[in-house]
Amino acid sequence: MRPIPILMYHNIELAPPGARLRSLYVSPRRFARQMRLLAWAGYRGVSLADAEPYLRGAHQGKVAVITFDDGYRDNLQHALPVLQQWGFSATCFVVSGALGDCNRWDAAELGVEKPMMTAAELRQWADAGMEVGAHTRSHVRLPQVAAAEAQAEIAGSKTDLEALLGRDVRSFCYPYGDGGPRERDLVAASGFAMAVSTRRGRARVGDDLLTLPRISVGGHHLPHVLPLQLWTGYEDRPRA
Repeated sequence: MRPIPILMYHNIELAPPGARLRSLYVSPRRFARQMRLLAWAGYRGVSLADAEPYLRGAHQGKVAVITFDDGYRDNLQHALPVLQQWGFSATCFVVSGALGDCNRWDAAELGVEKPMMTAAELRQWADAGMEVGAHTRSHVRLPQVAAAEAQAEIAGSKTDLEALLGRDVRSFCYPYGDGGPRERDLVAASGFAMAVSTRRGRARVGDDLLTLPRISVGGHHLPHVLPLQLWTGYEDRPRA
């Protein structure tokens, strides 16, 4: 069956002066071009939840999953209108304890405090037909904490977001892509159906739905990189 690209974004915004790790920023203009490219190439942009039957092999079709990590306000401001223009859905993985705050986990490293969505703004995202996934409560490196703390971060983020939105939260994202067998088991025990990592490559039917690979879309990439990632498996890792 056709490989399924799961695209990973962070900020849809121009990188501010002095910001480090500028690859985390994709400009609104470039993002709009990329969504137009997906539509032109015959892809339907979908959330991880909408992709589940394709990932399980129950449906077939040309889909690309669109995901955003952390829950930045610029996702709502700049990405949502473009997604709606093309009739796409997407998933935003939210740090539940950071709503209305900033990226305290890496602001010092990146040299900038980036505003997160408020609770009301996250409801706007969800009410627009977009998926909200969980990304822990505080963006902790899960393998570096005790099992009880990791479980509280994982399950707690699900509980927080479900209470806020009044709907199931079925998808999870490992902060920093850090997640081994223990973390995978905790995610499963917390009731998540799917989870994404930062392991590079396109997803395929038969993959473990709790350790899905993704394609990192960087603001530093030349324009030809995304088509290569989508169509040729440019970043695919060898599989046993």
